[in-house]
Amino acid sequence: MRTILITGLLLLAAACSGNKPKETSSADPGAIIGEVGDPRARARSHTDLAAAYYQRGSLGVALDELRIATAADPGYAPAHNLLGLVHMDLREESLAAESFQRALSLAPNDGDINHNYGLFLCRTKREPDSIKYFMQAIKNPLYSTPARSYSAAGVCTLRTGQPKEAEEYFVRALRLQPDDPQALLNLGQIRYKQGRMDEARRLVAQYNKLDAGDAESLWLALRIERKSGQRVAEQSFANQLRRRFPGSAEYQALQRGNFD
Repeated sequence: MRTILITGLLLLAAACSGNKPKETSSADPGAIIGEVGDPRARARSHTDLAAAYYQRGSLGVALDELRIATAADPGYAPAHNLLGLVHMDLREESLAAESFQRALSLAPNDGDINHNYGLFLCRTKREPDSIKYFMQAIKNPLYSTPARSYSAAGVCTLRTGQPKEAEEYFVRALRLQPDDPQALLNLGQIRYKQGRMDEARRLVAQYNKLDAGDAESLWLALRIERKSGQRVAEQSFANQLRRRFPGSAEYQALQRGNFD
């Protein structure tokens, strides 16, 4: 979800006007005609507006706002952080890396920036490098969402084929945030593979309560009940998977009888 990626500061953005930016002044590329305030205030205002557009999925408009923000104050780290997220979503990897690195040079201990750069590294198949940035985020005592960084570290560690290490990250995430969805589902998968069906069932049931489940969680729940010999429950999850996600890879695996 985009919302959890945005810095704590950007999450304070108001609903903001839906209007596109007004014409900029030729004298000051970071100013809007009729706009007042110092460069940092202008940068913050346009970054907040960009955050609102970003959450709506309007990446092009968000990019325009961020260009105004960074022109107004090139030293405003949150603007470069959000710019990195926008470029990451646009799959412009070199520009995303440049923006995140600029943000980190300005605020090297910022938890949100470290977390987001860790996500970028993980998504670009540099999983081992991502972990140190998640851990750097967690070290900051002012960082308000350490659970999400533990959970992200677990996902990235799983991708490197280290389930035991990933398990430790998910357990830490759930100690801090018992309803962290990513940690619940992934730890449930690990417990299933370990043959710990009661715990796997509890974790996936807690996950499914959060948003009525998805194809991946219903498929896991189905396989747990199958392994446990609970045919009625297994059939119930099969029916939900067929009804709600008939085009999913999980339902296709069910049709083939490919349970593991």
